[in-house]
Amino acid sequence: MKVLIIGLGSIASKHIDALRKIQVASAPHRIYALRSSRNARPREGVTDIYSIDEAIKLEPDFIIISNPTSMHADAIRAVAHSGIPLMIEKPLFEAPTHDLLVDCIHKADTLTYVACNLRFLHCLNFVDKHLRSKAMPRRINEVNIYCGSSLPGWRPGSDYRKSYSATPEMGGGVHLDLIHEIDYACHLFGMPRHATGVCRSGSSIGIRAIDYANYTLVYDTFCANITLNYYRPDYRRTMEIVFADDIWTVDLAANTVTDRSGKTIFSSQQKIIDTYTDQMIYFTQIVAGHRITSINDIRHANDILKIASKYERFD
Repeated sequence: MKVLIIGLGSIASKHIDALRKIQVASAPHRIYALRSSRNARPREGVTDIYSIDEAIKLEPDFIIISNPTSMHADAIRAVAHSGIPLMIEKPLFEAPTHDLLVDCIHKADTLTYVACNLRFLHCLNFVDKHLRSKAMPRRINEVNIYCGSSLPGWRPGSDYRKSYSATPEMGGGVHLDLIHEIDYACHLFGMPRHATGVCRSGSSIGIRAIDYANYTLVYDTFCANITLNYYRPDYRRTMEIVFADDIWTVDLAANTVTDRSGKTIFSSQQKIIDTYTDQMIYFTQIVAGHRITSINDIRHANDILKIASKYERFD
């Protein structure tokens, strides 16, 4: 397959690594990158392209859009006429203000997938299968989702205050960076009847972007609470499901599910980094199968972004 990448940063490196892991030795993927400058540092195994017209003429099998979130809309507009399948890094946009563009892409039947790699995490897949099983109906009373980590420790050796994540103008902020949690909640439990949130910055890490977010998703018989932050010294990523007769704790970092007694009812050796490969396998397969829909198309991802944008800010 020929793959065009728009935005050759750290997240693009993960997608490139995933492509290389799944390629067939006799037919390796040909990877091209649209570069903004001829002085840009070259990447081994990646061919640089300097104009969008030149890139489209290559007729890539699909395009990965992984530039800063604030530039996604312009990148999508630039290639929309081509009809080439799009894999767009999450979040879709920096704000849900591009409904016309979303409708245009959808009406053109362009295959789109917004990359939320946690959809492929085994422990979440186990929960999903359980919740969808008619043989094991269970009443949910409450869901608590938490993701806390230290932004200063994400990329050692660089100034985190100048990073994309810390810069609101680039689309940074924990409510967008960690939109995974809202995405998988809606994937597991459906779209909520109502959603509200509170966001703020001003923690000890000293950034302008939102560093704390708390959302409540309201369902018919329960509420799901989602807490996200950039300042927790140790990494914690969990979901607690309070059933009427049990409590499940899903540890995403450990890829396990335990019940209220502490018994492990599911465990996997898969690491979160492995989900990028599983995600790429999924997307290349639907591209090869000439599908026009995906599990997280541009319209659904835009709806998730609208939930993430429903908050009051307090600083």
